[in-house]
Amino acid sequence: MPQRVLVVDDDRTVSDVVCRYLEHAGYQVDHVGDGAAALAAVAAAPPQLVVLDVMLPGVDGLEVCRRLRERPDGVPIVMLTARGDEADRILGLQLGADDYLSKPFSPRELVLRVRSVLRRAGGEPAGAAPEVLTDGALTVETGPRVARLHGRELALTLREFDLLAHLMRHPARAFRRAELLERVWGWSFGDQSTVTVHVRRLREKIEADPADPRRIVTVWGVGYRYEPVDG
Repeated sequence: MPQRVLVVDDDRTVSDVVCRYLEHAGYQVDHVGDGAAALAAVAAAPPQLVVLDVMLPGVDGLEVCRRLRERPDGVPIVMLTARGDEADRILGLQLGADDYLSKPFSPRELVLRVRSVLRRAGGEPAGAAPEVLTDGALTVETGPRVARLHGRELALTLREFDLLAHLMRHPARAFRRAELLERVWGWSFGDQSTVTVHVRRLREKIEADPADPRRIVTVWGVGYRYEPVDG
């Protein structure tokens, strides 16, 4: 069965192009034009991924993103923002979007981003051995993509999970934000504030005091380093 993608955009010209390219790539595509319809569509039949425009009539895309992140199924979200709206991009990432593109964008690039997010959502890439990464009360299982802290499952987005797993695989190593952007997101270029936002969100979920992190520490002038708390 083809994977289902829900496209949420009130610009008919943009949505027609996006839907056509996704269908050509082999996805089953549904389209709605406003936020309320998007929430209803996901509730009725959750898709494998949502392509979500920020600017929507009624319930805007940021509010839709926030409400979708309250769902237990963690449907992946690729957000579309107007070029130059950095505040919307950062807020979308803070709310849990897995990826974003700025308009105008290449439909081919959108298909690649969708494919990348869905591949990560499906688990380990072909040939990769599942791992269990442990640091005290924090455990990350890469096979089922489950992270637990003190036995409680953490609600992590796809990118948050991948970022945490990558850092835990390389303890005590300082990574530049550009390195993390390439290794975790697969981008050779892009807005490095994406990494900053995801680190902030991870700290809120795994640190006892996010303002004074012990696990994901800032290396000034470089980037970030993972410091195990258990030894």
